[in-house]
Amino acid sequence: MQRRPLMAAALGSAAAWVTGRPARAQAWPARPVRIIVPFAAGGATDILARALANRFQADWTQPVVVENRTGAGGTIGTEAVAKAGPDGHVLLLGTSATQAITPHLYPNLAYDTVKDFAPISMVATVPMVLVVHPSIPARDVPALLRHAKSRPGELTFASSGQGAITHLATELFASKAGISLTHVPYRGSAPAIADLLAGRVSMMIDHAPTVLPHIRSGGLVALGTAGPERTPMLPDMPTLSASVPGVEVTSWFGLLAPAGTPAPVVFALNEAVRRALTDAEVTARLRDQGADAIANAPEAFAAFIAEDKARWGAVVRGAGVTLG
Repeated sequence: MQRRPLMAAALGSAAAWVTGRPARAQAWPARPVRIIVPFAAGGATDILARALANRFQADWTQPVVVENRTGAGGTIGTEAVAKAGPDGHVLLLGTSATQAITPHLYPNLAYDTVKDFAPISMVATVPMVLVVHPSIPARDVPALLRHAKSRPGELTFASSGQGAITHLATELFASKAGISLTHVPYRGSAPAIADLLAGRVSMMIDHAPTVLPHIRSGGLVALGTAGPERTPMLPDMPTLSASVPGVEVTSWFGLLAPAGTPAPVVFALNEAVRRALTDAEVTARLRDQGADAIANAPEAFAAFIAEDKARWGAVVRGAGVTLG
C-alpha cells in the first residue's frame, strides 16, 4: 500500500461522490451519533475514536459519543454495531484485529465482518517492527534466518496474546521464511516486551511506538519493518519483505457502519473522516500514537478488508490457532 498516493486519490474520489450525493443525506444526523470502540478506554483504538468524535462534533449539530464495549477479543462491541439500525447513528472504530483476524479465531461469530458492515474509510495505519534481544547474533534479517535455520525451534518469539496480530505477524514471517520458532504468548505487549528486554525470549514483531524507545536505548535491535514500505519512524530500516517476500502486515484502524446504511450517509461520513484527517489536533493525536493518517473511498476500504480477511485466514489456518 502506497500511503500518500493512495490517500490523495481516495480523497479526490470521495469528494466527487459526496458532491453528487442526494439531498436526503442532509437530514442526517437526526440524533446523537455513537462510535463504538470494542476495546478498553485509553488504548490506541479509543484515542483515535475520540479524536474523530471531537472533530465530528465541531461539524454536526448532534452530539457524538464514544462508547467502549469491551470483551471477548473485541467481538461484543463489534457485534453491537453489526446488529444496530443501519441509519448512520451507530458506528464502529474497527481494526485489522476485529474485521480481518477475529473471524478466523472465533468460527461461531453471530455476524460476518464483511457482509454485515458498510465500510466508510480507513483512518490510520501503525507500522510494526521485528526486534530481537541484543544477545541474538543477527543484525539483519538474512543473518537471523541463518541463525534460526541452524537451530530449529530454539528461538522463541513473544506476542501480546494467542491470536493477536503480534502473534500472527510472526507466524506469517516464520512460514514465509521457512523457519521454526517457538511461540510464548503474554497478556499484553508490556509483559512481553519486559521479558524480551530481559532476554527470556528471543524476538518479537510489535507496533513501532511500543518498541521504538527500546531500539533507541539499545535494549532491542530492530531488523526490519513489517509494512509494504519503509516507515518514517525508522527511515533507514528495510522492510521484512525485502528479504522474505510476502511478509506484509498492516495494523490498521477504520470507521464502519452497519450494512444497509444509505449510501448518502456513508459518503457524508467519508467526507467527515477526510476533513478530520486534515485537522491539526487530530493529526497530532495520530502522531502521538505513531500512526499514519490515511483515508480511502468506501469501496476501496471494503475491498481492502475482504483481501486482508482472506490473507489472515490463511495465516490462522497455517498456525492452527482457534479461540472459540
